[in-house]
Amino acid sequence: MRRIFADGLLGLFFMSVVLSFNCGREQKKSKALTPFANAEMEWRKERDVKMKAPTSWLTIAGLLWLGEGENGFGSAPQNKIKLPEGSAPEFIGKFILNNNKVTVEANENSGLTCSGKSVKKMTLKSDMDGGADILAINDLRMWVIKRGDRFAIRLRDLNAAAYKNYKGLNFFPPNERFRLKGEFVHYIPAKMIEVGTEIGTTVKMASPGYVKFAIDGKEYQLDAFDSQPGELSFIFRDGTSGIETYGASRFMEAKFLADSTVDLNFNRAYNPPCAYTPFATCPLPPPENNLTVKIEAGEKKYGEGH
Repeated sequence: MRRIFADGLLGLFFMSVVLSFNCGREQKKSKALTPFANAEMEWRKERDVKMKAPTSWLTIAGLLWLGEGENGFGSAPQNKIKLPEGSAPEFIGKFILNNNKVTVEANENSGLTCSGKSVKKMTLKSDMDGGADILAINDLRMWVIKRGDRFAIRLRDLNAAAYKNYKGLNFFPPNERFRLKGEFVHYIPAKMIEVGTEIGTTVKMASPGYVKFAIDGKEYQLDAFDSQPGELSFIFRDGTSGIETYGASRFMEAKFLADSTVDLNFNRAYNPPCAYTPFATCPLPPPENNLTVKIEAGEKKYGEGH
């Protein structure tokens, strides 16, 4: 009798092991990503790589407006363009703004370079001239940006605390409900839209058309802007803005599939640069792009959930 009881217990033990193994295997199966979810996770990995790169917006540490005439720069407090303490020599030289042109004059043996060459004096191209000249000194990078009729020095610091303390991004779970096919409708001619920015300026941007799409049977539309060939870009807000997502705006790109059909994948909506640094000059959505629907997809507020 004892032998039968013991054999019974042994059988139950092995059965429980088999069941546990099969259960674990089923759990692993259930956790396997679908092709759609796997593609979204790969896209998120690419976003993470960009955030960790030296060109990340997390390294932007200053937006330093130039006044007409001479603007001394260096780490000493007497400079108009004050660089982080200990990051560079106290007095490097001066930026001269004259007749809508910016020239840099560096002090002797300043250590300032451009494209690896020592700089003494040069006229600088801005970001509106087809590619700005980038000045380097130690771990700092500086270049001229133009916004309206104003000029500023944008400062990148490879030792910025925001960059060093980066802990990753946070997203809504991938959701095929928010991958939609939209219909692109041309504006003929292109529509000029006055867009505000987070620094209080306005800029006119050309929209080639808008995209119509439906969520849960209700139709919406977004004005589009030009992006890379075969793509459109969008600046928008929705019912999650200021709650789960960055309050000012979200950005997104969309590819043309065929003819006027657009692959509108809100799972790839992402934060603008202003979500990561107070020194960016992000455009804001035009009124037409303020959606009432909650689009619970894409990137959430930076820092949330970490």
